[in-house]
Parts: sequence; structure tokens; C-alpha cells
Amino acid sequence: MTAVAVVFWVAVGLLVYAQLGYPLLLELLGRVRRGRGVAAAVPGGAEPSVSLVIAAHREAPIIAAKVANARELDWPAERLEVIVACDGSPDDTPARARAAGADVVLELPWGGKVRAQDAAVERAGGELLAFSDANALWEPGALRALAAAFDDARVGYACGQVRFLSDAGTNQEGLYWRYEMAIRARESQLQSVTAGNGAIYAVRPEAYLHVDPIMGHDLSLPFNMVKRGWRAVYAPAARAVEKMVPTVEGEFARKRRMMSHAWPIVLRGGLLSPRGYPPLYAFMVVSHRLLRYATPLLHAVALVANAALLGQGWVYVATFALQVAVLAAALAGRVVPVRALLVARYYVLTTASMAAGLWDYLRHGTPAGWSPPEGTR
Repeated sequence: MTAVAVVFWVAVGLLVYAQLGYPLLLELLGRVRRGRGVAAAVPGGAEPSVSLVIAAHREAPIIAAKVANARELDWPAERLEVIVACDGSPDDTPARARAAGADVVLELPWGGKVRAQDAAVERAGGELLAFSDANALWEPGALRALAAAFDDARVGYACGQVRFLSDAGTNQEGLYWRYEMAIRARESQLQSVTAGNGAIYAVRPEAYLHVDPIMGHDLSLPFNMVKRGWRAVYAPAARAVEKMVPTVEGEFARKRRMMSHAWPIVLRGGLLSPRGYPPLYAFMVVSHRLLRYATPLLHAVALVANAALLGQGWVYVATFALQVAVLAAALAGRVVPVRALLVARYYVLTTASMAAGLWDYLRHGTPAGWSPPEGTR
């Protein structure tokens, strides 16, 4: 084989492994190690006092509903402290949060979501810290299911699952998220998750970590927990719902912003350093995080190498045609909103968002401030 052919097949192999091979390998490992993994926690244990932190910026239309949702959780009212940390809100979010019955409302200068959460943690008095986005509505039993994970003394972090609600838009995030949650469940069973989500998670106060304000908790906390000797787990029975960005183009913008916060964690936040990782978890980080974030580069390499190999056999004509077909389907999805074309458009744009987020970070850095994505409130 020529060097170009080797490059092509390595790029294709890594792409297939990252998207399909890794989930299948996790499933196989789970079956081999069945009985030696970590059993899912069952709600029904002790009821620690909980401080539920809701970071809010410009959330006046929905903050009252969020506080009401917190009050409806299946948890003793006297053991639940609701803290709304208003991060420089230019509207009347603080007043509405107080009127809705929040226990503590912090009016903070605009410093970003992470710094608002840090301020709330300093004020919190709970034996467990729970966190939620203002637009995420928890099911009544969500907190009980989340807290059950901490019956295991080794657990420092637990995240739940989010179901995205769509008003018949073009976004295909729900399909991806179901795939992602399946992977997360298997990672958790084997050892620890490699990422969480901001809509529903909890942390032991002694395990809480102050991170750079541009580095969100979703990616920073799980791997840092593992490095510090804790487990970071997924509690699928802890469920929440939130509105999806309506369009694929809106999802591209949201993920571009998210990746501009994720790349600093990858490049200088410690994710790349293997120090403190058990071997299996290091393998998970490489497979699920690093290869996933490398997919824009791998796709570009595969396409260019494939073009150079045209004329070297029918197989290269077929693989090139397949790649062009996916790109063409993504373009067609803009004007013909059928499911197959929209899935192709979603895949191409969200893959491109990783490269765009890196470009944004390297070109002008990442601001700590944040704003709710359009269409999610």
C-alpha cells in the first residue's frame, strides 16, 4: 500500500471506531465484566440536605416555573435549599426568583456561569450540591434518583439524563443524545463517565472543584473527579426535560459555542494528561473524547487522501462517492427537510462545529460570559 492509502485507511478506521467500534467494544466489555461492574443505585436511602443551584442569566420568563419545579421534587421541603445565582441578569430575574420562593437569590456581576455556581456553592449549606439549568424541568423523583448514587462512598459526581422536547423543528439532537446516553451508561457501569451535562447533576461538597471560568462543569468535573480518586457516574433514573434548539443551524451555533469552552479543557485543562487515570478510564477518554473531537480533521484527511487515490481501484471510487453523497445530503437537507437528509445535515454541521469552536478559541479566546441559546426558553 502507498503512504496515501495508509493515511486514508487509518483515518477511516479511526472514524468508524470512534462512532461505532467504541460503543460496541463497551458493550462487549460490559458483558465480559458483568457482575464485576458498578451496580446502578436504587433510590430509597438516606435523605441528606441538598442545595439545588440554578445559575441564571436573563431568565425572567421562566425562572418562576423553574423554582416551582424545584419545590415539587420528591424531597423533604426542610432539607432542600433552592439557590438562584443570577449572573449579571439585566432583567428582573432576581425579583421573580424571590417571588417564586427561592431560599437564596444572589445578584452577581456578570462573570460567567461557572463563577455564579462557585458563588452559590460558597453560600450553600447542603450535604449534597445539585445543579440545574433554568430551562431544565426535573421529574418529581429526579433528585431522589440522583442522590441515591451517593450511597456509594466512592462517588463524587453523578449526572442524570435529559430528554429534549422539539416543536417539529429540523434539529436532530434528540437522536444523537439517545446514542450518547447509551455510551454514558456503559462507561458508568464499567468505571466512570467521561462527560456530564449541565441540566441535572450533583456533587459532594468535599469533591467540588473550582475550575477556570471558561471551562464548564460538563467536561471538567468528571475526569477531574477520577484524577482525585472519586467516581463520576450516570444515574439514568434522574430525568429532566428541556426545549431543544429548533433548527440544525441553531444547534451548530450552540455546539460551536460549547466547543469553544471545551477546547481549553482539552488543550490546557488537564484532559490530555494521563496522570491520575486508571488504564481503562484513560482508554475511554481517548476513545470517547479525543477521537470524537478529532473527527473534523479525520474527515478532512479521509476526503483529501481519497481524492488522491481515485484511479487506484473501484473501492476508492465507492468510498469517495459515499463521502460526497453525505455532503450533498447535508446541503439538500437545508431545502428538503426529510429525516435522512436532516440527519446527514446534523452530522456534518455538528462535526464542523468542533473545528469552528477550536478556531474561535485559538483566534480570540473564549469569554466566560454566556447567554441562553435562542429557542430554548
